[in-house]
Amino acid sequence: MAQLNNTKTCLNCDKPLKGRNDKKFCDDFCRNNYNNQLKSIINDQVKDINNTLAKNRRILKGLLPETEETVTVNKEKLQRLGFHFKYITQMYVTKTGKTYYYCYDHGYLPLENDWYLIVRKK
Repeated sequence: MAQLNNTKTCLNCDKPLKGRNDKKFCDDFCRNNYNNQLKSIINDQVKDINNTLAKNRRILKGLLPETEETVTVNKEKLQRLGFHFKYITQMYVTKTGKTYYYCYDHGYLPLENDWYLIVRKK
């Protein structure tokens, strides 16, 4: 009769585990390493999103001179500069129903024909 091999192995290094039935790691090093790798994947995703938001803000800030309240820019120019419309930090809807999209303290209002009004929060 064949014997089933139900020996559990470490989630990090795949070595056979000895001890408690619910044990998942062979030692603290493997437990820490496994959990750090999981967090690293999540942290990398968060870093990528934060970097994209920061880039969007830099683009908007760079297009809006300090001496101006607003400026209009077409979609093609924003895209050429690497702007990602999918990433915003907040939205503001006016009483008239216009929606401003913000990347931190700089934002834009979609206008007609792929033009955008760039603004700065006061």
